[in-house]
Amino acid sequence: MKIDDVTLTIFGWEDIPTARYHGTTSTLPTSDLGLLTVRTDQGLVGHAFLGSSRNPASMDGPMLIRWLKPLLMGADPFDRERLHAEMLRLSRVATYRTAGAVDVALWDIAGKAASLPIYALLGGANPSVPAYISSAILDGPDAYVEDALSAKGEGAVGYKIHPPQTPALDIQICTAVREAVGPEYTLMLDSTWSYDYPDALRVGRAIQELDYYWYEDPLSESEVYNYVKLRDKLDIPILATEYPTGDLTTYPIWLTERATDFLRGDVPNKGGITTMIKTAHLAEAFGMSYEVHHGGNSLNNIAHAHVTAALPNTHFFEIILPAAAQQYGLSEDLSVNKDGCVTAPGGPGLGAEIDFDLIKRRQLAVLS
Repeated sequence: MKIDDVTLTIFGWEDIPTARYHGTTSTLPTSDLGLLTVRTDQGLVGHAFLGSSRNPASMDGPMLIRWLKPLLMGADPFDRERLHAEMLRLSRVATYRTAGAVDVALWDIAGKAASLPIYALLGGANPSVPAYISSAILDGPDAYVEDALSAKGEGAVGYKIHPPQTPALDIQICTAVREAVGPEYTLMLDSTWSYDYPDALRVGRAIQELDYYWYEDPLSESEVYNYVKLRDKLDIPILATEYPTGDLTTYPIWLTERATDFLRGDVPNKGGITTMIKTAHLAEAFGMSYEVHHGGNSLNNIAHAHVTAALPNTHFFEIILPAAAQQYGLSEDLSVNKDGCVTAPGGPGLGAEIDFDLIKRRQLAVLS
């Protein structure tokens, strides 16, 4: 079997709700996604989405076609390890987001060829994954309390706060949410690299007393030294490594320096499912959890559901709000069920129901 065509269909995404996650406006009202189509000479087709509400496919798409398509043409689609390595060698001219999209499409082909969903291809038997709701930056304690109670009422197993990134206010919000949801409900804090070391320690001690499950990204990813100091002084688990963007080679320093308690990753920042699986096994070797970041678009999230369902040391699926800034292009998207889980599709490959009619109606360009 050989790859005989690679195309990227750019389609418009409008009416995106504006949301903040990092202290500045992170989403704009319009963006675009790309439907990546990798075809083979035996009729099997793999798909992936490129892009997000913050990073339109029209920005990365030309890199994929210019630099990655020549690697793929004529290649065996099952030769994922070699192709993945070759794509990552081109990371100076083609983003990890493009490599991630191609890798997802190749896994989609592999699942279809085996007539198995990706989670089963990876060795998983149970497609259900416990899900937590992840907030945007909201206006104050009352807004977070309302959001957390809504998440709990919908059955999500936990709630993660992206705070305003002012330490005193962040502590006030974390306290109010804990009081509202009760002592048993799982809560996390993701401060998105916003504190200096003294403030990180102050907030960490506060949420530790509030029995938060993890403390995510309080410091810049460049501050490994300060992460070591912070971890030495706190009992609450530290979750870092979502950034920097990069492959498996970005992780060793966090392990050798003992700077984090969990590892983290996703399709667009780390270059696809292939990197995620390697990282999860690396974490397992150190007795650590590997927790999956949100994917930025619907097919990445489907891929994440498959990966999470297949791994013994991955425990949660992240659903970030507002959903309309993260979910687009499928006829049916992932949602939390009555058991507090999302369920990876059971069809071959990704098993996703792509809304091809919507993509055709809103088509802007085809790159080939």
